This record gives sequence, structure tokens and C-alpha cells, in this order.
Amino acid sequence: MTTANISPKDVMTLRERTGLGMMDCKAALAEANGDMKLAEERLREKLKGKMDSRTDRAAGEGCIAVAVAGGKAAIVEVRAETDFTARNPEFRTMAEDLARMAAAGAAGSAQNTDAMKKRLDEVRIKTGENISFAGGEVLEGEGFAHYVHHDGKKGALIAFAGSIDADTGTGICQHIVASSPPPIAVDEHGVPADVKARRQAEAVEEAKASGKPEQIAQKMAEGKMRKFFEEVTLLGQKYVRDDKKAVKDVLPAGAKITRFVRMTVGQG
Repeated sequence: MTTANISPKDVMTLRERTGLGMMDCKAALAEANGDMKLAEERLREKLKGKMDSRTDRAAGEGCIAVAVAGGKAAIVEVRAETDFTARNPEFRTMAEDLARMAAAGAAGSAQNTDAMKKRLDEVRIKTGENISFAGGEVLEGEGFAHYVHHDGKKGALIAFAGSIDADTGTGICQHIVASSPPPIAVDEHGVPADVKARRQAEAVEEAKASGKPEQIAQKMAEGKMRKFFEEVTLLGQKYVRDDKKAVKDVLPAGAKITRFVRMTVGQG
């Protein structure tokens, strides 16, 4: 079939599906003898090959997306080369789709499935940018809350047991995103043993260096550890919405945060 015999309507349809120029779409349809599906597949394969050769280009922009599906939730990071693309609604929608697909998988590190790769390639081919799935986390829980900053570059997800109202859940996630230093564990029991041991040793040395008697030095070290846990644990930190309270003070009775994830574009 020649390009002269290709319907303008078919060319426009293929252009809408691929985001490519009219002439490229018309030529692809001619090569496929007017078969729309075949023309689209060939175009995507051809362009995917070209895009795969561009993965060395820096992809420092992107967005965070979150999805909740039943007893699981996922938070993911998707990278792009330019802020223009990262802010594009089609890019954001694709990232949300990837989060939903990730949430269907097992808890733990989000797996980049074939279906996710295919969905990402649709936007990667249209934009011509080095777009990639940078990773994510899937949580299990009785309930979830999440927050993604308005620029899409920072977000947080919590899993909890019991009942936490929507505003409180969002507020705690906003705290996780905004806190400095960021929390490293829900409470002191979740702080890695090596981190505890190192800080404990430092606290004891600092107390001894003060020249105080052993008993007083030990109490000083204990006080330093309590202060340390307040600074680095989610429940111990001062709440960003009301610094007269700790995060633990805004949790409803009977509620318990079991896991949290904080993500920032470019830091995953």
C-alpha cells in the first residue's frame, strides 16, 4: 500500500497513540499495509531501540507517586530528564499507574514488572527523554496514609494498625516529608543496633569527659540517649504542625504506626 492510499483519519489515530509526527505515522501505516496494530507495534519497537541507547543521559528530574490497593500500598519514584516532562500530566498519570501496578505485587522493594515497563515506554517514546523507574516500596497494613508535596518531588507513606483519621494521617506524612533530620525509625526499638551502640558510646564518653562522678555520668548519658531518640524517631520528634507536641501525642488511642517510607526524587 502506498502513502497516497493511507486514510488521514488513520494517520491521526496513530499519531495520537504514539505522539509521533504525521509523516512518520503515514510511512509506518504504508509499510504495514494499513494495519494499525502492526504499524503501532513496529513504531514502538523502532523507537524503543533508539531510546534504549540514550539511557546514559542524566535523568535528575521526576516525581513521586503513591497508590493504595486493599491491604497494600506502594510509593514509587519515576525519573525524567527535564522538569517540564516531570510536571506533565501524562507523566504524572503514568507514575500513578506504576504505583498501582507495584501495589499489586509483594510487600518489600517494588518490582519493575513487564507491564510497568510497557506503560513507562509509552511515555518514554512520546517524550524522547530518558525516563526510568527509579524504585519504590510496597507496604502491608490495616490502613494507610500518604502525602506527596505539590511539586511531586517528595512524598511519604505510612502503614498503621487501628484507626487514624485522614487529616491526622496526612499531617504525619507531611511531618515525615518536612522533618529535619528525617526520622530513621518509628520508635527507639526500630533504630538499628549499630546506630544505638555508636550513639551510646559517644554519650558515655561525653558524660565522662565532663568530670562528673560515675553515677551522675551514667544518668547524663541516659538523658543524651533520650534526647537522641526524640530527634531521630518519628514518634519522638516534635510535630511540624504543632511543635508543642510530639508526633506520638497526635496519634489516636489504640493506633500504631507500623512502617513508614520517605522518598525524594534523586535520592532513591
